[in-house]
Amino acid sequence: MNYRQIGSTDLKVSELSFGTWAIGGSWGSTKDEESLRGLDRAMDAGVNFFDTADVYGDGHAEELLAKATKGKHDEIHIATKFARAGDIHDPKTYSLESVSQYAENSLKRLGREQIDLFQIHCPPIEILRDGQVFEVLDRLKEQGKIRYYGVSVETVEEGLLCMENPNVSSLQVIFNLFRQKPATELFPAAAERNVGILARVPLASGLLTGKFKKNAEFEEDDHRNFNRDGQAFNVGETFAGLEFNKGVELADKLSWIAEGRGNMTQASLKWILEHEAVSSVIPGFKTVAQVEDNLQALNASAYSAEEMKKIEQFYKEEVAANIRGPY
Repeated sequence: MNYRQIGSTDLKVSELSFGTWAIGGSWGSTKDEESLRGLDRAMDAGVNFFDTADVYGDGHAEELLAKATKGKHDEIHIATKFARAGDIHDPKTYSLESVSQYAENSLKRLGREQIDLFQIHCPPIEILRDGQVFEVLDRLKEQGKIRYYGVSVETVEEGLLCMENPNVSSLQVIFNLFRQKPATELFPAAAERNVGILARVPLASGLLTGKFKKNAEFEEDDHRNFNRDGQAFNVGETFAGLEFNKGVELADKLSWIAEGRGNMTQASLKWILEHEAVSSVIPGFKTVAQVEDNLQALNASAYSAEEMKKIEQFYKEEVAANIRGPY
């Protein structure tokens, strides 16, 4: 396992880590026993960082992490997120009283005394422009409830705005083969300001595993069913903003990347790891087998300069115009 620094923090994290939205909920049925085995397998492989949120299964993902990391608080770092348990458009959601309560609730579920990285969970740009939430987070740092803070954003514009605050340590962004815009417009600015990048939705909700066929159906409680067209939250969080059947078609055209790299999953994650600005890529999982598959990306062959250029052109010519929603 290789480790990378999250911006200017002292958090040195595994370059391939894991998100816990899937094991918390909204990705179809899960089994806690399997989820815990997956977390254990990841840690055995050297993963020392996990991303979660208070709304993943209404706190269930945080509780699972508490069980898996008990007694390992010094060696396993956890990032969690807040705000979406309330009205994200209401300024009161970002008040000192509200944010303190979100932090206390997460700390209780995590069984910890301090949150390593506390992230605002995809707030509206108006909240970021106002900026008072950053003063609140500075207070929580002073109180010792959190070590560092960052923001999970939907768009490049939001990310650039966040970095105007010097105490923002990280940005979590949608970044994958179908969402390459951050590499050219956001990553250079983050590198210049020494802000860490966490790459989420790295497999485009499974499209980039290459396993889906057109017109595939998903369970009722799976966001790939109920948010397929942005009905519940930002459309970009599901299939990277692509219409599902179009996404399957585009993934098929990219299948060549798997040659010599195991499979599409491993090749897709490897491509993200080729970007030095990325502190960690955080795929999700529901089974131990998926954890194993993701970990194999670390052993995949590097991309040549010609391959990287070919992928960039493919994005510009065939993908970008099909992405729905702001990004």
